[in-house]
Amino acid sequence: MDFQIRQAITTNVTGQSPAEFSDIVNDAISRGEEHLLPGLGVFLEAWWQDSSEQERNSFSEKLSQHFSH
Repeated sequence: MDFQIRQAITTNVTGQSPAEFSDIVNDAISRGEEHLLPGLGVFLEAWWQDSSEQERNSFSEKLSQHFSH
């Protein structure tokens, strides 16, 4: 992912409240538009970097279960 995309997304969401982030994620998922995926990727990257090993393991387990079907 290009650094400029990360920076643009970061700039656009700086200062957002938890409710606003929730709305952004829910909107991106409900729209299902592929051009919104980089933004979700930036959110995932930030979450991953700030998460504990236990949180990461739990998330990875949920992803594995989801995609095992």
